[in-house]
Amino acid sequence: MAEAHQAVAFQFTVSPDGIDLQLSHEALRQVYLSGLHSWKKRFIRFRNGIMNGVYPGSAPGFVVVLAGYMGRAKYVQADPSLGLFCKLGQYIPVRRVGGILVGTGLWVAIIYTMRNVLKFLLSWHGWMSERHGAATWKSRVWIFSGIQTPTLCSFQTSLPNLPVPSVKDTMTRYLESVRPLLEEKEYKRMEVLTLDFQKNYAPKLQWYLRLKSLWATNYVSDWWEEYIYLRSRNPIMVNSNYYVMDFLYVFPTQRQAARAGNAIHSIMLYRKKLDRAEIKPFLLQNTIPMCSSQYERMFNTSRVPGIDSDTLQHVSNSRHIAVYHRGRYFKVGMFYDGRLLLPREIEQQMERILADTSEPQPGEEKLAALTAGDRVPWACARDAYLRLGKNRQSLDAVEKAAFFVTLDDTEQRHDPNNPVESLRRYAKSLLHGNCYDRWFDKSFNLIVYKNGTMGLNAEHSWADAPIIGHLWEAFLWLCFFFHVLFMDPVKLGYTSDGHCKGQPHRSLPGPQRLQWSIPSECQSMIDNSLAVAQALADDVDIHIIPFEDFGKGLIKKCKTSPDAFIQIALQLAYFRDKGKFCLTYEASMTRLFREGRTETVRSCTMETCAFVRAIVNSLQPNCDDPLQQPSAKKHQQMYRMAMTGKGIDRHLFCLYLVSKYLQLDSPFLKEVLSEPWRLSTSQTPLQQPELFDLVRHPELVSSGGGFGPVADDGYGVAYIIVGENLINFHISCKRSSPETDSHRFGNHIRQAMLDMLDLFQLPL
Repeated sequence: MAEAHQAVAFQFTVSPDGIDLQLSHEALRQVYLSGLHSWKKRFIRFRNGIMNGVYPGSAPGFVVVLAGYMGRAKYVQADPSLGLFCKLGQYIPVRRVGGILVGTGLWVAIIYTMRNVLKFLLSWHGWMSERHGAATWKSRVWIFSGIQTPTLCSFQTSLPNLPVPSVKDTMTRYLESVRPLLEEKEYKRMEVLTLDFQKNYAPKLQWYLRLKSLWATNYVSDWWEEYIYLRSRNPIMVNSNYYVMDFLYVFPTQRQAARAGNAIHSIMLYRKKLDRAEIKPFLLQNTIPMCSSQYERMFNTSRVPGIDSDTLQHVSNSRHIAVYHRGRYFKVGMFYDGRLLLPREIEQQMERILADTSEPQPGEEKLAALTAGDRVPWACARDAYLRLGKNRQSLDAVEKAAFFVTLDDTEQRHDPNNPVESLRRYAKSLLHGNCYDRWFDKSFNLIVYKNGTMGLNAEHSWADAPIIGHLWEAFLWLCFFFHVLFMDPVKLGYTSDGHCKGQPHRSLPGPQRLQWSIPSECQSMIDNSLAVAQALADDVDIHIIPFEDFGKGLIKKCKTSPDAFIQIALQLAYFRDKGKFCLTYEASMTRLFREGRTETVRSCTMETCAFVRAIVNSLQPNCDDPLQQPSAKKHQQMYRMAMTGKGIDRHLFCLYLVSKYLQLDSPFLKEVLSEPWRLSTSQTPLQQPELFDLVRHPELVSSGGGFGPVADDGYGVAYIIVGENLINFHISCKRSSPETDSHRFGNHIRQAMLDMLDLFQLPL
């Protein structure tokens, strides 16, 4: 294939007659168009910064305020500035300039007042405790006060800060959460530890924490990112990264390059909308805004290894992607002639890569295994062998790419004739692949398989799963919308023979093959990292259940929360699997607050345990009024508390960090922070359900995504509620543990869901 097109703007030669300049007009034109694109992007960011900075104010509002002030002399015989205008007039000869200054100041004061009123309104969470369709007059007035037509980051400065809970409340909630897991003697011992901490350690630690909450925007998020993610020295593959799957039943094309062409173009369109803040902010009940700060590092971001801690490297703009195929790395520009490449042109670039028959350079094929193994060896190898010369240039091309693409040589897909094994292979391929064919440090990897199926592998430190989920939902919808409904036959969609619509570009420069010079010492480190990663990958077992017996629609007839229903079923399944209960992690979000990320819902409660024991002992829990069923009611209450900053674990985590900074050794915190989560669960929320009409198009089913187990002897369970009649479960565990079996646990989940429904005496 063609090597990279090196655009040279000018050449010159020195001769006895002088200097002869040889200008390349095409190269100069490309330089001009590139600069024009860059300045347009800077202007848009500057404009969005101004608009978000004055929100909820607006340009028309400024004109109204200014006109009202300037017209005061004609219509109102009063000075709204209380004499300030007259004083300014002594120093500013032009009275209109003084009027503009005062009017602008009045407008800024109004904005500041509106913003604080909005922050006060958003600090009230009483709406969460009310049933849908039964809001009180107070909630209706509050919801009516919401300001419409915001951009992605409009609400950022109006969101309240995450509050610091009182130590007493956190200790009470903690003891309540461990009560069903401890014997009486152990519980009494924990009570003593808790009281000792609350009396002797907590006041000082809490003082520092409150001081931080006054100074920082969010007292948790920066420490959470650093200490939970970036300071971990273990492999991020399996342990931290997660995966997202493609449609189960829709196969737009069998051509790998064509699927990649439309996918990459659609994702770049999403990035364009993100840069312009044209993506609508996520609003609960179409009114309550969620924090959008995590979107900032979705693209052009890579995790960089360090000896003690990693860092996140984010560049403001990237005009290329990095592509891996058969052990070779390529840099593919996304812009030409001052515009984004069209899908057929991107397909053309992918075809060139697929047709390339060159062999990998020594050490190149398995280089990415460094990103899959332990972090310290990767940091040492990067510093010793990849920071100079062409290695540095090639590494920059990968780390500063918009995102990473793998053209995988395997075929993955849901096989109706062998669903269990086909989905297991598909999930494991997305989660870890061959351990060297994904760049696990990139914000996300787009994996395109030989038969056109796709998926994502995402790094976790920069954002949580709902952020990448929003991108994937928008992308899947675009793929279906333009493939099936043919709304834009010029740009997106596929021809009858499976190619992207449009024509190849005759003079488009080809992809650039990245060059490496990897010494034998570095190759040995690559092999060591690969051995670590391969052992980790081989130990992971995954089982996926498309639960089709019933879904959200039937659960709602039980008049209970679908999430509470599923969480109780998971407790029942775990008890049947292990014969006991365990500390359970359910991920909730705190994005109602500025820079909020997650909080833990400890879903194994006294009420749930009593409910499960009653079922196991063949008793009939009272389900006449499910809303009053203590287990479901308790779970919903705990979820609301976690969302509103009244959780347990993030507060304890921050208290623990402060104790380490102050060199205080708390037996209570040490024990609490070492407790294993043997059942780690997370719901993958469908954030844009309006995009997927599963009644008219039931084939629009995605299996969602999943993650690796958190504890060596525990389970990881991700689930997605798809439409009214489907719930997909992703169950992971480690083969090396004799106590876990993902298939066995999956069978327990299925049976628990059916047994739960029987209690409500509803037919399938």
